[in-house]
Amino acid sequence: MANRLKWSVAVFIAMIAASSLSAVPAAETGELSMSKGISITVGQKDADIVGSDNRALQAAVDYVAGLGGGTVNIAQGTYLMKDSLHLRSNVCILGQGEATVLRKCDGIRSLLATDGDYGQEAITLTTPAGFEVGMGVTVSDDNSGGFHTTVATIISQEGDTFAITKPLNADCMVHRKASARNTFPVISGYYVDNLRLEGIVIDGNRENNDHLNGCRGAGIFLYRANNVQIMNCVVRDYNGDGISFQQSNDIFLNDCVSYNNASLGLHPGSGSQRPVVRNCRAYDNGTDGLFLCWRVRHGLFEGNKLENNGRFGISIGHKDSDNILRNNVVTNNHSHGIFFRNEPEYTGGHRNLLENNKILNNGAGGEGCGICIRGETYDITIVGNEIGDTRPQGEKTQQFGIWIQPKADRITIRGNKIEGNKDGAVKNEAVDAQVEISD
Repeated sequence: MANRLKWSVAVFIAMIAASSLSAVPAAETGELSMSKGISITVGQKDADIVGSDNRALQAAVDYVAGLGGGTVNIAQGTYLMKDSLHLRSNVCILGQGEATVLRKCDGIRSLLATDGDYGQEAITLTTPAGFEVGMGVTVSDDNSGGFHTTVATIISQEGDTFAITKPLNADCMVHRKASARNTFPVISGYYVDNLRLEGIVIDGNRENNDHLNGCRGAGIFLYRANNVQIMNCVVRDYNGDGISFQQSNDIFLNDCVSYNNASLGLHPGSGSQRPVVRNCRAYDNGTDGLFLCWRVRHGLFEGNKLENNGRFGISIGHKDSDNILRNNVVTNNHSHGIFFRNEPEYTGGHRNLLENNKILNNGAGGEGCGICIRGETYDITIVGNEIGDTRPQGEKTQQFGIWIQPKADRITIRGNKIEGNKDGAVKNEAVDAQVEISD
């Protein structure tokens, strides 16, 4: 049995490594067609388009997109965002690093004066002061959540009634405290392909804004996008997730930083295939540093630092299979360093490889291990990692290096350095399962 298991693990590692090499997205290679298009500048002075808010930025992006693609160079300065910068296909947007800041405007809120019905493209507000044409808006009620939240732009006003660019995704009922808020992603890309975003800082103005859930928003948010590079960008202080992409394929994040956001640092989700997240840092976020949502598959997560986050360093769960997590540093997170969520076999996060990671000093909240595998989670390979607590005995909080809970199966633990954990190296509760421990 042991020999057959070792053979199957070796085959799995070879297959997943081969798949990651053969399916490198064009976004990672830099082969983006807009490199030969027009190039213009937008800035607060001495630029092709002059302005200091989202309207100037949007005008530049739309102009370039209308000519078939090219590059928008954003000059240094702080730009006030009353709506998202809406991305367009075949456009490269380049900022000046720390000198180019897109700052979310202060938040306002109003209850709805009448029900907002599913499919309706207008809302009536009890206190419309401050809402204006061109402003981003979120509409929801106490039953709304996830993709049932509607994020749109106001396009006209008649008295207390505002027309918006999208139909409501769900009924928003007055008796359920339906409301409108001017929350939105600072940068947003819906149904876009083949673009790059580089050298931009997002300031979410968290203390002056309501929360927006990560299925419909983030500092940088993509929905049904393909072949996108996000490079050398920073998202900070957003009242929601830092960077989120949903139902999007071949997304490449490199050298990005997401910190002090209210929820998740990095949030690939909802069927996103072949993501590459490399050399990024997520720290001091309210929940997880890196959250693989539902059906994230064939991804490569490499060289990242997930530190001091309010729940898990990395969370893996619902159908998140066939991913490689390699050379990451996962330290000082509130609970488990890497957590496999409690899923039944048919939705488990199977066939994931954890290789050469440093998983140290987690569990600051009182319950946390280096790696915790819950649910009917199968075919997890943990090889070449350093998993421990490096602090003096009285200060240790990482309970076990690895905790395998009862329903997990076919777990291989090989060639790791597991030492210094508060309560021991490996806690294996899957007594009837195939578990190979050769450390």
